[in-house]
Amino acid sequence: MGIQQYGRKASLIIGKNDGPALDLSELRVKFDIKRGDLQTPNSGRFRVYNVSETTRLRIEKEFTRVVFQGGYQGNYGILFDGYIKQVRRGRESQTDTYLDITAADGDSAYNFAVVNTTLAAGSTSSDHVAAAVQAMNPFGVTQGYVPTLPANGLPRGKVMFGMARDFMRSVAKTTQTVWSIQDGKAILVPETSYMPGDIPVITVETGMVGLPVQTQNGITIKMLLNPNVKISQLIKIDNDSVQRYEYSLNVLQQAENQRIQHQAKLQDDGFYYVMAAEHSGDTWGNDWYTETICLAADATVLPNQFVNRGDVPPDGVIKKFG
Repeated sequence: MGIQQYGRKASLIIGKNDGPALDLSELRVKFDIKRGDLQTPNSGRFRVYNVSETTRLRIEKEFTRVVFQGGYQGNYGILFDGYIKQVRRGRESQTDTYLDITAADGDSAYNFAVVNTTLAAGSTSSDHVAAAVQAMNPFGVTQGYVPTLPANGLPRGKVMFGMARDFMRSVAKTTQTVWSIQDGKAILVPETSYMPGDIPVITVETGMVGLPVQTQNGITIKMLLNPNVKISQLIKIDNDSVQRYEYSLNVLQQAENQRIQHQAKLQDDGFYYVMAAEHSGDTWGNDWYTETICLAADATVLPNQFVNRGDVPPDGVIKKFG
């Protein structure tokens, strides 16, 4: 799916889950949104200019939620949905004041949700996920995409008491999945797969800026602001446009070169898994970008010998002098 990018649009709504809200879309807003498939909650930072004193007080004392949408006509959607963590005011010049709003997506659920329940014998990984997410519900997080998990039931009952995030981490580890919170939903995605959805085609015609670059962390791609780029889903690019990584000739770096060849390899058909994305821009300025770090859709889990373990030699290698 490739959509041409034209006609910029943005919307910043601040309010409560239920009740009144303020639309600050007409004011100048700078934004920096960081998202990833990590357990660490996504974050959003918004600088709103020349806010009235009445509005400032309502944001500081009354409102709790931030929803920011952006993009272009025909390609417009939510870039961040989360809760306010801090509000700071300041002044840039004699005429311009600003309000800095720091927000997080699922931060309270991640830090404070506690599971306290007992499951009968026969409970499965899906039951454990449901119990953990239920503990997150009071903090505004519900269950999102979960793949088909192993149906092997436990032979005995299971006592679940502790942080909900720890149980999500445990399930992810035992089922070879990755869990995160995206727009108020806890999701799990297989390590060797991706979350289903529309696949944006990123080309010069649809907003690519510069050329994709192969780095030691993956394929970095810069494009015009694109809300269709979702964490844990796929995007498609032309492999011929990727600028290749330059490997080191140092003999001591050969293991690292092999690691990069596996982790940051190119996908034959041009499909890549979105591991991290940063949306940034200025509604009254020129910046209006999405930058991603992607992995090949069939990226391989690295064997131990490609991991830098200091003085520990790779498996099967005898260290000199014993």
